[in-house]
Amino acid sequence: MEERVLHERIPELFGSRVFNEDVMRARLPKEVYKSLLRTIETGNEIDPSIADVVASAMKDWAIEQGATHFTHWFQPLTGVTAEKHDAFLSPVGHGKAIMEFSGKELIKGEPDASSFPSGGLRATFEARGYTSWDPASYAFVKDGSLYIPTVFCSYTGEALDAKTPLLRSMAAINNEGLRLLRLFGDTTTRRVISSVGAEQEYFLVDSEDFKARRDLFYCGRTLFGAPAVKGQELEDHYFGTLRPRVSAFMKELDYELWALGIASKTKHNETAPAQHELAPVYCTLNLAVDQNLLMMDLMKRIAPKYGMECLLSEKPFEGINGSGKHNNWSLTTDGGVNLLKPGKVPLENKKFLLVLAAVIRAVDEYQDLLRISVATRSNDCRLGGHEAPPAILSVFLGEELETMVDAIINGSTYEEHGAMYMNVGVPTVPSFRKDNTDRNRTSPFAFTGNKFEFRMVGASQNISMANIVLNTAVAEAFADFSSVLEKAENFDRAVNELIRETLTKHRRILFSGNSYSDEWKEEAKRRGLSIYPTAPEAYTHFTDEKNVRLFSRFGVMNLTEMTSRREIFFENYRKIVGIEARTMIEMTRRDILPATLSYIRNLSEGVNATRLAVPEAPVSISVDCIMKLSQLTEKCCIIVAEVERAEREANALPNDEERALAYCEKVSPLMDNLRSIVDEMEVLTAREFWPMPTYGDLTYRV
Repeated sequence: MEERVLHERIPELFGSRVFNEDVMRARLPKEVYKSLLRTIETGNEIDPSIADVVASAMKDWAIEQGATHFTHWFQPLTGVTAEKHDAFLSPVGHGKAIMEFSGKELIKGEPDASSFPSGGLRATFEARGYTSWDPASYAFVKDGSLYIPTVFCSYTGEALDAKTPLLRSMAAINNEGLRLLRLFGDTTTRRVISSVGAEQEYFLVDSEDFKARRDLFYCGRTLFGAPAVKGQELEDHYFGTLRPRVSAFMKELDYELWALGIASKTKHNETAPAQHELAPVYCTLNLAVDQNLLMMDLMKRIAPKYGMECLLSEKPFEGINGSGKHNNWSLTTDGGVNLLKPGKVPLENKKFLLVLAAVIRAVDEYQDLLRISVATRSNDCRLGGHEAPPAILSVFLGEELETMVDAIINGSTYEEHGAMYMNVGVPTVPSFRKDNTDRNRTSPFAFTGNKFEFRMVGASQNISMANIVLNTAVAEAFADFSSVLEKAENFDRAVNELIRETLTKHRRILFSGNSYSDEWKEEAKRRGLSIYPTAPEAYTHFTDEKNVRLFSRFGVMNLTEMTSRREIFFENYRKIVGIEARTMIEMTRRDILPATLSYIRNLSEGVNATRLAVPEAPVSISVDCIMKLSQLTEKCCIIVAEVERAEREANALPNDEERALAYCEKVSPLMDNLRSIVDEMEVLTAREFWPMPTYGDLTYRV
């Protein structure tokens, strides 16, 4: 009965903890509401005179929702969010207090900017930073606090967060998109909106197993682990029946997300055992970013209530699928027109073809930036196998669109296929219209009907950087297209020539085959595509001249802001590998070696006892095991010392770029060697002696 009542209240529940437009309309004076709405829709600066009115209404609403505090909620360059909570309570003397919240407190906050990654922009003796309200993202109530989405900048004005450049990139693609649409005679569109739906993959493991493994606890992923006897080879977990406590976790997660206005739509078991996925409905990019960060936070917080831990690492387990965050990106107008929708006759839809050409150009011109936008230590472990795309950028259009592109390039006749229908041959099963593209799960950047799916983004990442690059690169293509078309004497002819020239120049980025194959790697080299297998190799190119020129042209990031991020990339990488290396050393010396030595001793005592009791009894198997484990133990001791020495030497290098490269090129291979030895030791050691839960335990005990 309670379940049914709750289900009936879901429409009422949805967005109930969000200070959204409906709440604003109901609680703000009419003119204040209109002024705030104009700010949200146009991106223009808020009228300071309305700040106190908005703050008062927001505070009253939040208190009704049970809030006692407020916090500026922002996205420092840590990959997660940050918050500092202040009470509404304000003493007024005589032992009394009131609840108040001013426009000044709404608009501006002052955190310590030196305590977050700044890439040298802030030092301890230059600690001041500011948070400033972002009216385009809705405030919400969570855990007894009013959360106010903000941007974060230094005392000298540089962006110290992920959101500020994101909002700038949204403004750039809006401005250049409108400019292009005006040339097509569109005078009614007021905004071009970048929209995203970010599918979130994750693993759930038993809490006790999680606590028993230091690698999971410190690093979020396993650094050791022999394969389980059963992995994902039977393909029986994908879309399988949800286990009871997983289902209960998902149900509570849905309710929490819905209350925060996050349209959680699809949930299911993913391919690997213990892996799952949640997909929300598309929304405006800045809201999609906020919502995805909230989603990850709630996953981590709700899972322990059901005796589980949520793993968001890109590769928690070797040998099975890793977790990505498929970034479904599209462009729409405020009138609801999807600019990436081909229409019934794509060849005649010149606006679509020009936008398609712009995206293809953007991906080809800025392969390096897109690679950098997803480059992390953990994602390097994921990319290139088990349904994750490789680290080489390419665009998949599907057979129909790619054939059409080739016809445009070659000036040949293209025959429309028309609508194709699927008939499975069972009379009772209705036929249905097929999509105009198949799926290529090895492709990093695939057209999927009316959007592009950027599949390289890692599960734990903030999706801002990937979309900053996409927006800005496409904005540049729009701007350059507009500059050509504005001078054209014959608009239609100029559009056709521009489409053909762009597709011809950037045809090299299109690929519809198996992106895992060695043949594609060789072909990519022949085509001159960017190939950066590891994150540090990619980071080196972030401040290349063309990339600085791109971001500077549209005011998305200046050279100082880009240089700081480049330093943070290297710093973050070397710190993560350093933590992983030291964790491996600690686990090996304090857990694994004592366990295997204890097992060797146990076997040896057994052999000696058997020989004393029954001298002629065969003990060769036990002796062989003792010999093998003893040899591996010796190798393990040697390699762990090498890891320790290499880690210490890498950390002693003079700057983070050199350190990151050393960790990548010298420390990481030694860590791989240590892992292979320990994993072999695990297989030979009796279960009761092994000091931590195995892969089988971790992936099948939820």
